[in-house]
Amino acid sequence: MATEFDDWFAREVLVHERALVHYLQRCWPQRDEVHDLRQEVYVRVYEAAARSRPTAPKAFLFTTARHLMTDRQRRARVVSIEPVGDFESSNVYLIDEVSPERWLGTRQALRRLVEALDALPDRCREVVWLRRVEELSQKDVAQRLGISGRTVEKHLAKGMRLIADHLYAGGERPRAPRRVPRAAADGERGHGRQQED
Repeated sequence: MATEFDDWFAREVLVHERALVHYLQRCWPQRDEVHDLRQEVYVRVYEAAARSRPTAPKAFLFTTARHLMTDRQRRARVVSIEPVGDFESSNVYLIDEVSPERWLGTRQALRRLVEALDALPDRCREVVWLRRVEELSQKDVAQRLGISGRTVEKHLAKGMRLIADHLYAGGERPRAPRRVPRAAADGERGHGRQQED
């Protein structure tokens, strides 16, 4: 169900899609990444506007696109560091450095992320999983699920918004949790999701 915010987003941001794609094609050398860049721009704008709507949405959209391209170029220029052959001589003990508090904090963050994913509507969860975890392109996700690329964009934007709401808005579930079969409810939860279809 579309909300007033979704209507605003379509009216003020998505209306500039053609101009955004032309801008990305002009500025980004890898043309096969333009659709992924566009989607990432939409996600960033959507999440930021959900917190505070920009007064000039078109300018905010193109500024976000420029910042995203700058970030990607900066990451591409990072020089990889060759692994050190002898850890003992450099006094690096990676495994021993993880404190119990840090380990527990990481486990709790992971548990909250799993809860947020599980709380998503089914199709939305599939799209988020395929795009963000399996890192498939928007086109591949659309083909695999038999939906349009635009529908993939909408599900991804909605999924990312709901996950952000769950993680940063006090942990409230975006919708009622799915029913768990009694046998699964009696055992350990969260160690896998029941196969659907």
